[in-house]
Amino acid sequence: MKVYKFGGGVLKDASNMRQLIPLMKKENGPLVVVVSAFGKTTNALEKVAENYYEKTGRAAMILSDIRKLHDEMAQELFPGREDEAFSQLSGVFGSLETFMALAPRGSFNRIYDRIVSCGEMLSSLLVSAWLNRNGILNRWIDIRECLLTDDCYRDGKIQWAVSEERVKNVFLRENDGISVTQGFLGATADGHPVTLGREGSDYTAAVLAAMLDAEKVVIWKDVPGVMNADPQWMDTGEKLEEISYLEAVELSYYGAKIIHPKTIKPLENKKIPLYVKPFANPEAPGTLIHQIQRKMDLVPVYIRKENQVLITVLPRDYSFVVEESLGKIFSLFNRYRLRVNLVQNSAISISLCVDGRKDKVEKILAGLQKEFNVKYNTGLELITIRHYTPEAIARVLDGKTVMIEQRTRGTVYFLLKA
Repeated sequence: MKVYKFGGGVLKDASNMRQLIPLMKKENGPLVVVVSAFGKTTNALEKVAENYYEKTGRAAMILSDIRKLHDEMAQELFPGREDEAFSQLSGVFGSLETFMALAPRGSFNRIYDRIVSCGEMLSSLLVSAWLNRNGILNRWIDIRECLLTDDCYRDGKIQWAVSEERVKNVFLRENDGISVTQGFLGATADGHPVTLGREGSDYTAAVLAAMLDAEKVVIWKDVPGVMNADPQWMDTGEKLEEISYLEAVELSYYGAKIIHPKTIKPLENKKIPLYVKPFANPEAPGTLIHQIQRKMDLVPVYIRKENQVLITVLPRDYSFVVEESLGKIFSLFNRYRLRVNLVQNSAISISLCVDGRKDKVEKILAGLQKEFNVKYNTGLELITIRHYTPEAIARVLDGKTVMIEQRTRGTVYFLLKA
């Protein structure tokens, strides 16, 4: 059993879908194919959810544009509109339009998951139909019927024991064939869709691999492998030939976009190797992530997080920041589910660097200002360098103002203002 995951960036148009066929014709199963939403579909569906919830009147127009893009891809792949894929796409859009015809009810996060989850449903239906059309027979599987989650919408936690039993019953029914399913999704016990966290399709692939005792996972990307820097930011990046599970966890934790942060643990538990390979060159080795006991001599690895906010909190009476105050401060971040990326404290203040999620930051600031004096800076960038050298540090600091600097044995962090 192998698990392949295809991201939205590699299956973004009909041309790339055609490239999928020669790659898949080399496989005869057992194989699970996990698919993300096409291109920027998730971003567009997020706008649909926001506009529907806020009753701006623009949600239907944005959804119409998404439908047009999927319809155009389907027409290019299946001339004549005779394939069953067209009715399947219409079914997804029709169900969503019926849902949006009613006034918004319930929390935004629940509505978000109902709407945004449609992206993976659409892409997986098209991929399955396209493979079948080209003689690569496969079963389309609705992952929402397999992965049971709690009701923590937008960041669902998988109920492992029940989900594993369901996954084995469904995916191993014909264990010599190819199955196509969705990443990023699960569902509650009463059937409400739940997403597993932004970019969660990698995690889905790892979960299925662990539950099915797969021999390997391959994540197909539009880059040569795991790079030591985002090539869109630093064009002199180098590909890492291999890294350990531990190194991959560190990189994903600090914000490396190549792998979802939760992906590694299920694989490490079962010692399943993970390959990150270029979709445009399937024969290339890519990067291997696996168990490594020996000490590795790695080049500096740069991780950049933009749109950061620095929040500094001070007691109004200039007393020490004690445990009780810290508990109140961090409980706000936990309540609004905003991760703290960096912490710096002094005798009478604590500074926290967080992602610039405007809706969440505004609520947290309002909560903090009820009891504390608060200062904040926006539009910052957080640079993390693993295996740093003086030359690597100089490279990222040129022309920047350092707001916070922290160092450990192997990692240095800079919160920078341009």
